[in-house]
Amino acid sequence: MQIKHTTVYSGPGRYAGWPANYGIWSWKDEIVTGFTLGYHNDKGGFHARDTGQPFIAMQSRSLDGGLTWDNIQAPLQAPGNMGISADEHMAAPQGPLADRVGPPVAHPGGIDFTHPDFTMLCARTGLKVGAESWFYTSIDRCRAWDGPFTLPMFGQLGIAARTDYLVDGRGEATLFLTATKPDGEEGRVFGARTVDGGLSFNFVSWLRPHPPGFDIMPSSLRLDDGGIITALRTRNASGGGDSIDLMRSDDNGITWRHITTPASDTGTGGNPPAMIRLSDGRICLTYGYRDAPSGIRAILSDDQGGSWSPEIVLRDDAGNHDIGYPRSVQRDDGSVVTVYYYNDSPDKERYIAATIWKP
Repeated sequence: MQIKHTTVYSGPGRYAGWPANYGIWSWKDEIVTGFTLGYHNDKGGFHARDTGQPFIAMQSRSLDGGLTWDNIQAPLQAPGNMGISADEHMAAPQGPLADRVGPPVAHPGGIDFTHPDFTMLCARTGLKVGAESWFYTSIDRCRAWDGPFTLPMFGQLGIAARTDYLVDGRGEATLFLTATKPDGEEGRVFGARTVDGGLSFNFVSWLRPHPPGFDIMPSSLRLDDGGIITALRTRNASGGGDSIDLMRSDDNGITWRHITTPASDTGTGGNPPAMIRLSDGRICLTYGYRDAPSGIRAILSDDQGGSWSPEIVLRDDAGNHDIGYPRSVQRDDGSVVTVYYYNDSPDKERYIAATIWKP
């Protein structure tokens, strides 16, 4: 297998992380992804970042299929800290943001989700009780964003949105969001749908009303037969056993069933799935593996997620387990571009990397 690693962003003394918290979009060889940028501090613990310094949202664009990248501060109007400064088990550090503006507002409706250059990005203030979420839209391949626009609380104690949506029609889309559990802890995943171009969003269903520990960070696909599959980052009730579960719905998200556990072990702390459908019909799922040797892995399914290949190790040379959170897209030539955050040594900077590989 041909594997090539490239650097998306790296800076002296900087901490760049968590592309999965944003999104990735592609148009042939043009790829756009997002990440968080702060400052490194090797005394910062697992996430070795300086919590006294501001974190900002960054945006990266490649015009050559992931070989080279241009990085800019994301042109988002960000209320508060945007929820961009923390991994899912860390409190968000405080600090000013250069692009801070007013609070999110209701969307007036009229979104055309089928526009060829449309993108949507979801963000949040936190992860547990009181977390609020919103979204942005773009119709020029992420060069300018409209928003932020409010997402409802859906009667929940907190909503922690990350970008995971399916386009169902011109004014119709299904979002997969994470809510706090009734005890205030994270989390459980549900579907919400708009049929009026973003004017309103209605709760559809829980994927699992009572996950054994938590279900967070969904990654979803609609199949040719109309079914929906959603991969979940999962942890069991005892605080260990980090894995990825796959759920399926055959009635447009009304009811769900667990079909497989594509990755039964993603290492201590776990890592979210990034799931795409390849041009040959197979399903590709990428994720970070956080036990030694830490790195980035992939698995493939040729039966709509019913069974999975052995793990493909894309790399296993990380300095420690503060890595992963991938997003993936496929190029026209069949290569997959997987973007993630990485480090070469525990006391070195965290940077954004991409691996270009052919399944």
